[in-house]
Amino acid sequence: MSRCNRPSDQLGRLRLEAAACRACPLWKEATQTVFGEGPPDAEIMLVGEQPGDKEDREGRPFVGPAGLMLDRALAEAGVDRGRAYVTNAVKHFKFEPRGKRRLHKRPNAGEIRICRRWLAEEIAIIRPELIVALGATAAQGLAERAIPVQSHRGQVVEAANGLRVFITIHPSALLRLRDEDERRSAYADFVNDLRTVERLAKS
Repeated sequence: MSRCNRPSDQLGRLRLEAAACRACPLWKEATQTVFGEGPPDAEIMLVGEQPGDKEDREGRPFVGPAGLMLDRALAEAGVDRGRAYVTNAVKHFKFEPRGKRRLHKRPNAGEIRICRRWLAEEIAIIRPELIVALGATAAQGLAERAIPVQSHRGQVVEAANGLRVFITIHPSALLRLRDEDERRSAYADFVNDLRTVERLAKS
């Protein structure tokens, strides 16, 4: 393989293209495009919804509170985040101002559809053994149709490109739980989902 055709170089070029994307209005308020990161030969790809406030400021996916929750769960499940490619279905932070805070606002179907090209190209370059959809927006971006997470959780569905997609919750859902027992139980279920991911990627 020539140097210019290496997956790492292809991802680098794609990252630069995505940084200049103006295909939907989200870029106007966001600080920057937040592209995926991880090894170009990753067997597992983790796909979330969109960057949050901290991700938007730092330009890296899953570095905020939900990212810390994900890191902890991955470690307990025996999944090395350094071996996974981590990205989002939508590459810009969508929010509504609330005083000095910027509160997350869910991307709509049109924004997910417009941003799908970047996710599709990431997948085509990396060619992971298994893709993990973290939440409904990620599942919709991958499968190109709405997939209810609770009724499909723990299942592998086939994406439009024929790749295997494992459905689970987004770690931010754990942060919204106020009852400590409920959160502990939900977290244990999430870790078990990620253990399944590790097994499936090796099968």
